[in-house]
Amino acid sequence: MKKTAVKTVGILTAGGDAPGLNAAIRGVCRSGMINYGMKFVGIRNGYRGLVEGDCFQIKTGDVAGILTRGGTILGTARDKPFKNPVPDADTGLLPIEAIKKNYKKWKMDALVVLGGNGTNTTGSLLFEEGLNVVGLPKTIDNDIVGTDITFGFHTAVDVATEAIDRIHTTAHSHSRVMVVEVMGHKAGWLGLYSAIAGGGDVCLIPEIPYDIKSVSKEILARRDAGKNFSIVVVAEGALSKAEAKMTKKEFKKSRLEMPQSIGYRVAHELEETTGLESRVSVLGYLQRGGTPSPYDRVLANQFGVAAADFLAREDFGKLVAMQNNKIVGVPLSECAGKVKNIPLDDPIIQSGRSVGICFGD
Repeated sequence: MKKTAVKTVGILTAGGDAPGLNAAIRGVCRSGMINYGMKFVGIRNGYRGLVEGDCFQIKTGDVAGILTRGGTILGTARDKPFKNPVPDADTGLLPIEAIKKNYKKWKMDALVVLGGNGTNTTGSLLFEEGLNVVGLPKTIDNDIVGTDITFGFHTAVDVATEAIDRIHTTAHSHSRVMVVEVMGHKAGWLGLYSAIAGGGDVCLIPEIPYDIKSVSKEILARRDAGKNFSIVVVAEGALSKAEAKMTKKEFKKSRLEMPQSIGYRVAHELEETTGLESRVSVLGYLQRGGTPSPYDRVLANQFGVAAADFLAREDFGKLVAMQNNKIVGVPLSECAGKVKNIPLDDPIIQSGRSVGICFGD
């Protein structure tokens, strides 16, 4: 067993759940316990638990049998302690003051945060406040700056692709336009990959504002060529060219006024412009839940084991990332408050165009 000054580590999961969280928790804890003799403190429900001191000592049995489980044994929440902080009614402490108090109370030498953009942004701010923080990249959106891949993404692609495969048969049988809405609020990685893997005919993503006339033209051309159905994959953050010209305030107001999600709007627009029957399937939380794929289990384990090594080396303030198939540490400050969008010249987009996928531009 190797010696390290880091003896006790807090660990939390925040933001939306994703396949592979438990595998990563297991990787951090088992590697830390076996190789460095570390003790781990589980923090329930993300940063909320850290503010409230809702913690427990993790034992070996707590991480046994969780490799294949979806969700997170620690629970999660979307609390952001640095956003509009309000003193606690009972203690009078601001969230950051309560966090520091509980960090000290539980004798933590470091903190591991598993999450997406918001989680690691908060982790970066905590590091600036003097806490020893290591971040892990979790999100089905694959939109964290500094890492080529995030755990949870591949499982979500698998789920979305299987759904598109199944919808294909109904689309063909009923001669319909089938709109499949997938997650991806600010970045379209999930929509792009699942559209290519599932043989989508149209792919609408946030990075490429669409013109419904362009989409309609593609669908009508397919009909004229004897193809009686079309699959339209729409990321939840897809937007029209008119919306792309709006200010943030105008766009937010416009979305709040939409009676249903973007998939339904696109289906309605296509029915109006093509005259073809269109139906919608919103995959929603199906993409985030359930058993992680073998790929994500291996990836999450890699990240978890690497996090234990970062802790042992006292290499804090870093996101454990994958770049060119190698584990690296990226300063959390370089990831904070940013989104990794798909470059318009990305080879994956180009490969989609080359096989005839319409991106609506």
